[in-house]
Order: sequence, then structure tokens, then C-alpha cells
Amino acid sequence: MKAFLADHGVAFEERDVSRPAVMEELLSRTGGVRGTPVVVIGDEVIRGFDRGRITRLLGL
Repeated sequence: MKAFLADHGVAFEERDVSRPAVMEELLSRTGGVRGTPVVVIGDEVIRGFDRGRITRLLGL
């Protein structure tokens, strides 16, 4: 995920899910589903690396 975004010149914020507050936010955004990566683009939450959806939402 990080390489894909960097290769396309997309700025991103990496969050450390080992921190309890970050994990709590992740669980809240995903409806309790654990797993990474989770990408948030606008109001869209994407679980896993969905290249097509990410590309479409970013207009790449």
C-alpha cells in the first residue's frame, strides 16, 4: 500500500495500530473488523488493498 501510494505521488499518513487509541479508531471505522491495511479516502473506508477502488477514488 505504501509503495503504491508513493509511486503515484499520493501523500498519506501512516498510523501505528499497536497504539490502543489508533486500534480503537480502526475498529470503529471498520465495524470491528481487524486487519490492515485500512485506507480512508474522504468518507470511504477501504479494508485491504483494493487497487481498483483506490485508483478510482484518487482519480489516478
